[in-house]
Amino acid sequence: MDTLYEDQESGPDYRRMGKAIRYLAEHYLDQPSLDAAAEAVGLSPFHFQRLFTRYVGVSPKSFVGHLTLGRAKSELNRGVSVLDAALDAGLSGPSRLHDLCLKIEAMTPGEYARGGAGVTVDYGFHDCPFGIALLMMTDKGVCGLGFGDEGEEAAMLADMKARWPKAVFREMPARTADVAAKIFQPKASDTVGLHLLGTPWQIKVWQALLAIPQGKVTTYRTIASKIDAMNASRAVGTAVGRNPISWLIPCHRVLGSDGALHGYHWGLPRKRAMLAFEAARAEVQAANLQERPRTSAIA
Repeated sequence: MDTLYEDQESGPDYRRMGKAIRYLAEHYLDQPSLDAAAEAVGLSPFHFQRLFTRYVGVSPKSFVGHLTLGRAKSELNRGVSVLDAALDAGLSGPSRLHDLCLKIEAMTPGEYARGGAGVTVDYGFHDCPFGIALLMMTDKGVCGLGFGDEGEEAAMLADMKARWPKAVFREMPARTADVAAKIFQPKASDTVGLHLLGTPWQIKVWQALLAIPQGKVTTYRTIASKIDAMNASRAVGTAVGRNPISWLIPCHRVLGSDGALHGYHWGLPRKRAMLAFEAARAEVQAANLQERPRTSAIA
């Protein structure tokens, strides 16, 4: 299994933090102690606290606090207004995710109808904060990103292959490793291309997902209204569920109208962990902005 770090020490640490995130997402209702979480990943409480804070950006206790659904519900009203502004600015063109610039290209309806015939897809499995990531790429960009746990690789690959039954697939982890690093350790200068493989309706919904800012959530009904399909919330939900590039196209940011988490293709604990991860990062970024010294306008 490839890691996203080159040195021998940080690779195991990165995998441990991914395991810790999953553990907390699955047990947050029990309010796990620092000792229990540290034991789950085989570290001392002191070492675990230090590593988790370094990799995630907040303490384990703060992360558990972000895992409550009440926080997500409280963001709905504020998040919708931001979504409106983003969607009103247009759905096409590059989108921003964290510090990552995404360039989007979609297959034509004819290409999609051919089931991926003539398309070569390279793939690789990589460690990430949410378990094991299956990254798939064509010559135009990332066409698939899915998640699972150790031992689920074959099922993950079969799931993604079924979406393009006539494509040629090659296991090429050396090619996908660099892109995986950009996705999960983005820098301001990084650019990743996306190759969307879907129907025109699905792509329209996925483009709307790209407009949801980090740390915010919205509802299926809101997305339906913004793409002029107010009575198609269920169809929007189906298209969201068929999103082939999870995380980059943030379907995890969509909740039910009551603020509840609904089905997520890669598991509700992982969706909950993604939302908490982003909320924690957004909180840290906001705090950093407030702490920046203001420069005087007087020379």
